[in-house]
Amino acid sequence: SSDEEELLLLYAIAGSQQKRKRIWVHEINKKRENYGEYHRLCRELESHEDRFYLYFRMSRDSFEELYQLILPRIEKITTNWRKPISARERLGICLRYLASGDSYQTIGFSFRVGRTTVGIIVKEVCTEMWNVLQPTYMPKPTEETWKNSEIGYREIWNFPNCVGSIDGKHISIKCPPNSGSEFFCYKQFFSIVLLAIVDPFYKFIMVDIGSYGRHSDSGIFENSLFYNEYIKGKSLLPPKALPGTTELVPHVLIGDEGFGLQTYLMRPFPKTAVLNDERKRKFNKRLCRARRVVENAFGILTQKWRIFLRPIESDVHTTVHVVKAACCLHNFIKMKQSTTIVNDIETPHDIHGLTSTRPTNRRSTTAALEVREKFVNYFNQQNTIHNIFYIPFSFNSIIQKRIFSHQFYELFCHIAILIDNDGTKAIATMNRNTGGLDWDVL
Repeated sequence: SSDEEELLLLYAIAGSQQKRKRIWVHEINKKRENYGEYHRLCRELESHEDRFYLYFRMSRDSFEELYQLILPRIEKITTNWRKPISARERLGICLRYLASGDSYQTIGFSFRVGRTTVGIIVKEVCTEMWNVLQPTYMPKPTEETWKNSEIGYREIWNFPNCVGSIDGKHISIKCPPNSGSEFFCYKQFFSIVLLAIVDPFYKFIMVDIGSYGRHSDSGIFENSLFYNEYIKGKSLLPPKALPGTTELVPHVLIGDEGFGLQTYLMRPFPKTAVLNDERKRKFNKRLCRARRVVENAFGILTQKWRIFLRPIESDVHTTVHVVKAACCLHNFIKMKQSTTIVNDIETPHDIHGLTSTRPTNRRSTTAALEVREKFVNYFNQQNTIHNIFYIPFSFNSIIQKRIFSHQFYELFCHIAILIDNDGTKAIATMNRNTGGLDWDVL
C-alpha cells in the first residue's frame, strides 16, 4: 500500500542521515608495529650511520641526545583504552617531516598513522624541541655573545666592529583563512618572514618568526624584541676604535638592501654609486663577503630541512613552531658536529624555498653616513697583497686542526677559511671547477 511505501521511504531517509561511525584506528594503521616505516626501515638504519644521517639529517648520537632531552615532555601514558605512539617514534615522525618536506598525508602513509595524528605530533614535538633546545643552543644574547661574534667577524671575515649579519627570508605557506592580503608578499605568494641574526660560524644568534609577508625587513626589525632591547636600550657593545686607529666607531650589524642604513646597521652602496668609485667598491666587497654568512646559514637550513622547499601546509601558529624548531636544530647539530665531515646535503649551492625580502630606499641620516664612511676609510687604508694561488683540497676534508704552525678554521670548507700564521692572514674560497681553494692573502 501507499502507507507502507511512505513508511519504508521514511526509514530509508532516517538511515541515510545517521552519522557514520568513526573508526578509532584504521585497519591499515593497526599494523603499524609490523609494517610501519619506523618499525622496519628506521630500525635497520641504526646499523648504517651514513644512511641514518641522510634520513634524519643528524647522527645517531645527536638523535639519541635529543631524544633523552625531549623524552619527558613528549612521552604519553599507556591506558586501558589504547597504547600510545612511543616518544622515540613521535620524534622520528617529526624529524622525518622536517627533513623530507613531505605532506602530513605522505608521512602518515609511510609510518601508518593518521594524517591528523601527524599534524598533532609535529606541533607538539616542535614546540617542545624549542622549549628544550633554545635555552642552551640559542640563548638570549649576552655581552660575551657579542664579543665572541665580533672577534669572529674581525679575524675570519676581516670586518671589525661587526657583531652579526642580519637578513630576512619569506617562508611560503598556504593561504590562512580570512587573512586578506596580510600574508601576501611582493613575490605573489603567501608567506611569513624569518628574520635572523647570524654569528661568524653560521649559528643563529636570534630569530624573529611569524611577521606578515607584506612587511619589509626594516619594518619587522624595528618592531622586534631585539630592536627594543638592544638598539633602543643601547645594550650592544660600546663603541671602540677600529684596529690600528684611535677614533671610536660603533659596533654594527651588516645587512643587504632590505635594510636602511643606520648607525648600528651597515648596508652596501647602491650599484650605481660604485661604478666609478674604487673606495666604495672595496667597502661593498668586504661587507658582502662577510654578509654571506647569513645567506649561507639560510642555505644550510633549507638543504638540511627540506620542509622549506614547499609551502608549509599547517596553520600559521604551527608553522611558527616548525620554523623555530628547525632553527634550534640547526644550532644544535652545528655545535655537536662541528668537527665531523660536512655532508653534501649541507652544501648551500642556492637557497631554494626561501625568498629575499624587498629592498628599501629609505633616506639615511647624516650620522649613519658618517659611520659608513669611517669603515670605507679603514678598508681603503689597509695594505692588501693581491696574490691568488692554488692549493689542492678535498671538498669534504676535516680542516679544524693544527698543521705545523697553521691553525685552520673550518667554515663549511667551500665558503671561507682563515689562516693566521705569524701575522699572515688569508681568506680562501672554494673553486668548484678545480676542487681546490683560491687564497686571497691580506
